[in-house]
Formats: sequence, C-alpha cells, structure tokens
Amino acid sequence: MFDIGITRMPVLIPSFLLAVALTVGVWAIYGLFRQTPNEDRTYKDKPPKFFRLLWPVINLLATSFGGMLKDSARKKYALALQRAGQAYTLTAEQFFAGKAVSAVAGFLFGMLLFSKIGLALIVGLLAFYYPNLWLKEITTKRNLAILKALPFFIDLLTLSIEAGLNLSGAMQKAVARSSSGPLNIEVNRVLRDVRAGKARIDALRDFADRLDFAPISSFVSALIQGEKTGSSLGPILRAQSEQRRTERFLRAEKLAMEAPVKMLGPLIFFIFPCTFIVIAFPIVVKFLMLGL
Repeated sequence: MFDIGITRMPVLIPSFLLAVALTVGVWAIYGLFRQTPNEDRTYKDKPPKFFRLLWPVINLLATSFGGMLKDSARKKYALALQRAGQAYTLTAEQFFAGKAVSAVAGFLFGMLLFSKIGLALIVGLLAFYYPNLWLKEITTKRNLAILKALPFFIDLLTLSIEAGLNLSGAMQKAVARSSSGPLNIEVNRVLRDVRAGKARIDALRDFADRLDFAPISSFVSALIQGEKTGSSLGPILRAQSEQRRTERFLRAEKLAMEAPVKMLGPLIFFIFPCTFIVIAFPIVVKFLMLGL
C-alpha cells in the first residue's frame, strides 16, 4: 500500500499544481472584473448585439488595456464610429476590444470546426476584421438613408425660409415635419450646438465633417456661402434639392445597369450547369443504349 502511494505521487503533484494554477487564474480574473469600473451609459445608446453578449469581457479589456492603443489608431476608430453614427454607442477602446474578443471567438470556433491551428488562425484573423466590415456596412446604410431623406428635408427647409423664418427656425421646423432618421439626428445636433452658443457656420461645418459625405458637404457649403454673402437661400436650396434628386436618379440608374453584370455569377455557376445536365442526360443515355 505504501509503495503504491509513493508511485502515485509524481502523478498527483502536477495535477495538484495545475489545479492551484487554475484556481489562482480564475481568482485573478474575477478580481479584475470586480475592479473594472461600471461605465455610466445613461446618455449613451445600447451597444450592438454582439458587443452586448460579451460586454463584461469587452469592457474589461477596454479599461485594462485601452491605454495601449496608439493615438493614430484611436483617432481612426473614433472617426469611423462617428461616421457610422456609433459615437454614442462605443468608444475606440471598446471597439478595438470587441475586435480582439471576436478574434479569440473566431479562433476557438475554427479549432472546434477544423481542429487545425493554421485554419483556426485564418478564421480568427477574419473574425478580427469582421467588426470593420460591420462598421463599413452601417456607414453605407446610414449614408443611403440620409441621401433618401435629404431632398424632402431641403424642400421643407426652402418652404420654411420662404415663409419668413430664419435658417435655425427653418431647420427646426423641417426636423419637426420630417420622419425620424439619421438626418434628423444630425440636424438636431446642429441645433443643439447653436443653442449651446456655437456659431451657426461652425456647427454646420462640424455637421459636414462628422458625416464626410459628398451630398451633405455640398449642401452645407451652399448654406455657408448663402450665410456669408447674405443672399436669399430659397433659390440656392431649390437648386440643391434638384441636384440631390438628380443624384438619386443617377444612382438608381447605375444600380439598374449593374444588375445584369451581377447576375452573371449565379447564372454561370448555378443555373447553366443544371441546364446543361438536363439537356445532356438524355443524350448520354441514348449513346449508352446504342453502345457508343
């Protein structure tokens, strides 16, 4: 009995040390979670669904290692979040932490799916860049919604100005009469900046810089030029409205011209092979029956 206990000792010691290491690691991670301060999100929007699922881990990484993010990367992520309308949802540190968590989740999923480190690393790398693609898609959809709402908003603005209101009052009236959307949110922010004491021209310039979208930049430039020269804004806004509608028509025409080209891929890889199989099968059967 004593000899059996001695022979088991070399096996039990590594197991015991591993258990102690795991316990200490879990306790340390728990301590980090407890020390992470809770973020005040009273005036912020809800994070996206993926970020909400792993928010404690993302917040921990952003708080603990966010200072290691370079200033250039921080500015780049902050600007991308601002253009996507996510500036009040995520910080640059939280977005980068979400990318890191996505990479780890992708690596684990790759290991579970392929059981090979090389393929798992590729999946993790793709998962690391997935939040960038998501942010780009959100920006594209937001700009499209702004482009669709802009002509009607300019029409309301023109009618309000021609009715005798100044630019700020006309913008307020146009926002009240327009449907909710990203354009209304941005114009409301311009009005808040003006009420807070910022010059109207500066607030409009910040509006154009936040979106960095050509139609908005052209619209803001026309407003600023009219404000500086003191000319009537009615004709300027009517010209802007016509230009925005023309751009929408040209964009729709371009998408219609691109549709046949985009259909070539499914036609070549999915429809044509099935058609050829249906046509060739009776011919092959006939040849086989004839012994050819």
